[in-house]
Amino acid sequence: MIRTVKSTDVMAICGIYNHYVTHTVISFEENPVSITEMENRIVDISAVYPWLVWEEAGELMGYAYVNTWKDRRAYRFSLENSIYLKQGHEGKGLGTCLLTRLLEEVKKTGVHAVIAGITLPNERSIALHERLGFTKIAQFKEIGFKLNQWLDVGYWELLL
Repeated sequence: MIRTVKSTDVMAICGIYNHYVTHTVISFEENPVSITEMENRIVDISAVYPWLVWEEAGELMGYAYVNTWKDRRAYRFSLENSIYLKQGHEGKGLGTCLLTRLLEEVKKTGVHAVIAGITLPNERSIALHERLGFTKIAQFKEIGFKLNQWLDVGYWELLL
């Protein structure tokens, strides 16, 4: 079931996200996010933009949300999406369902463009975004350094 995030989801979201922070290069954060920090992020972002979760048998399997792309006023019609799935639940269609629903919600807001920043390589995320109409528009070489390696980031865009 896909639904809007609730305050009671914070611990599960923190658990999902912190796996990516500590074990992968998908997130460029290097330290686990505290419950309080994640709660603040959820409150701030969901007050303005859609934040959705996938719940199955009372357990969160993933989440997706959009947030500002850049702070300057002229960017107000462009958002960046984020999507994270619980470890072991990738490749089952949850990401497609979550992102499809998120984009449906975003279209209601008058947003013009959605941007996806993807640490490369990440074939699953690329395939997901391209399946939903995103097009690669840029790639920054060696823009991040995490887990003792230089990392590229590609950007995909969907014009609504």
